[in-house]
Amino acid sequence: MQLHTINTGYFKLDGGAMFGVVPKVLWNKINPADENNLCTWAMRCLLIEDGDKLILIDTGLGNKQSEKFFSHFQPHGEDSLMGSLKAKGFHADDITDVILTHLHFDHCGGAVNRIGEDKYESAFKNATFWSDESHWQWASVPNAREKASFLKENFKPLESDDRVRFISEGNSPFENISFTKAYGHTEAMLIPHIRYKGKTIAYMADLLPSVGHIPLPYIMGYDLRALVSLEEKTHFLNKALDEDYILFFEHDKDHECCNLQMTEKGIRANETFSLETLV
Repeated sequence: MQLHTINTGYFKLDGGAMFGVVPKVLWNKINPADENNLCTWAMRCLLIEDGDKLILIDTGLGNKQSEKFFSHFQPHGEDSLMGSLKAKGFHADDITDVILTHLHFDHCGGAVNRIGEDKYESAFKNATFWSDESHWQWASVPNAREKASFLKENFKPLESDDRVRFISEGNSPFENISFTKAYGHTEAMLIPHIRYKGKTIAYMADLLPSVGHIPLPYIMGYDLRALVSLEEKTHFLNKALDEDYILFFEHDKDHECCNLQMTEKGIRANETFSLETLV
């Protein structure tokens, strides 16, 4: 097995929304905001070579939305999904499986390409796409609060190609990847756990977007069910500390990975490091 970080660029989100009830005087120390109160975040995906499988977790923002849409999020940076795959020696057609942790636009936008007016196709023509069935239905008929995050052109075209499969509870289609589900941020978000060289690497998605979200009260305003997120974070962090997990962050612009330690203030990051130090 081989793991590769796939950087797809950066974007901006409101700092207050990203840290919920935590005062700016605290979160601004670790994620400084610009003059519009926007903080910069990564869209970091993970590529897994495992036997005859080439598995991509999440796909970033993509490039098919309108200029007005992108103006709200200011995507920037030199990296792109396809450029990063190419830099690692791969092509989109090599991907056998794509795991979509959830269907918010910054996690699945790169899964589908626009090929014409109201015409779309899979960006990975040989891949099977994996999601949670209840989450797929949740995104397909979105509530008013999440509607702006579930853009149907990012995932519904995959249905017409019969490319979508669902991961059932406790039954992973992959030998070295297991899954838990989280319900605080959105309905049934997948958290992949990769077994690698005797370690568990947890792909954090939006359960813990960054190192700065490890303290328990640091919960995003975007989360639908904040107290559920609190329970899920507490359970995850205790297990991750006990079993010496490595956390892989999708949105932390400065840190790819960390392990954990217990401090007088609770569980916190211990060492931060890049994925390549493990491979």
